[in-house]
Parts: sequence; structure tokens; C-alpha cells
Amino acid sequence: MEVIYIPGLLKLPEQTEVIQVKEFLPDLETLTPVRGGLQVKHQGNYLEVSAQAETIVTLACNRCLQQYNHRLTLDVSELVWLDEAAEQQELGILERETPLEELVETLHPQGYFDPNSWLYEQLCLEIPPRQLCDANCPGIVMEENDSTKPTDRRWDALEILKGKLPG
Repeated sequence: MEVIYIPGLLKLPEQTEVIQVKEFLPDLETLTPVRGGLQVKHQGNYLEVSAQAETIVTLACNRCLQQYNHRLTLDVSELVWLDEAAEQQELGILERETPLEELVETLHPQGYFDPNSWLYEQLCLEIPPRQLCDANCPGIVMEENDSTKPTDRRWDALEILKGKLPG
């Protein structure tokens, strides 16, 4: 998918770009291509971005460490505000408090919208934080062994010395 020039959306019918997606995203390892649709609509001072997509990823279970396949389904909508000050860099400031009102996505009205990055971010947010292959996963099964016998031959000499000591 190519980046979208935001002022170019104003020239499209209903000021909307509809993109059919059937491709692998460069930074997201998936078993199948991401399939679905993405819509970007210019609403004057903001973009209304929505997507319906799905793909399959391979995850590692947090309990047993086995790999398993997980279907990611996406049905999301987001407002991206257009603001002239969106791309101004505040040079020299190492720390800055961010007010709650500024915790929104903003782009410059004469800038570009990257559907690849946006779709990648939305799919990453859909990856479950608690990755379990099964709700009843028992975890790593530990084999019980006789603790009196050393499992490493390098400990044999110590075991012989231990046997010679009075009890």
C-alpha cells in the first residue's frame, strides 16, 4: 500500500479512499497475508480511518513455550486529527509533560497518511498480552528424577568423596 497524500483525499468521490488489502506487512511476521479492507475518509479537520482485516500469526505459549497459531481479527475505527503543529519538533527539550488532551493521533493537513504503519500498529494491538495455547495448558511438565543420583558426570568425584565421609 502506498502512502496517501492527505489533500489528495479532498479530490476523491466522497473524499474517501478505499483500499483492499491482501498482502504481507513488512514488519509483522504472519503465516497468511493480511486480508481485508481499509477506508480513509477526510472529514475536514480530521481523518476517519477504519479497517476490517484478518491474518494468522504464530505465538509462543507463556506457560509451556509451545508455538501455536492465532487468528488476529481486526474491526477498528480511529479518528486522526489534522493539526498544523503536528510535525513541529521541540528541539532541546528532553522531558515534557503531555496533557491528556494531547494523547490523540495527529497528522499535518498537508502531510501523508501511511496505511501500512497504521494497519501494523492496529494488528500489534490485537496480539493478546497473555499468550496461552489452551485455557487448560498445564505448563512445562517437569520429569521427576532421583535427587540422590547426580545427573552430571562431573559431580561423580564429589559424590565418591561424600561417601567416604563419616555419617
